[in-house]
Amino acid sequence: MKPVQYQARLSCPHCGTESVMTMPEDHCLFFHECEACHQLLRPRKGDCCVFCSYADIPCPPVQQDKNCC
Repeated sequence: MKPVQYQARLSCPHCGTESVMTMPEDHCLFFHECEACHQLLRPRKGDCCVFCSYADIPCPPVQQDKNCC
């Protein structure tokens, strides 16, 4: 099993701005406001959090094949 990664590059689907963020270990991040365009990001249908929808790697629980949220 690969080690869990906690740093993710989150990309705004509205303006393309990327930011490196630390993902929480113990909860999902359902909302995130883009620093550049101030759009509120929400998970896509079927995803548990904004990291699973817009980041280069999924959230820690998904990386570990655990139930998320």
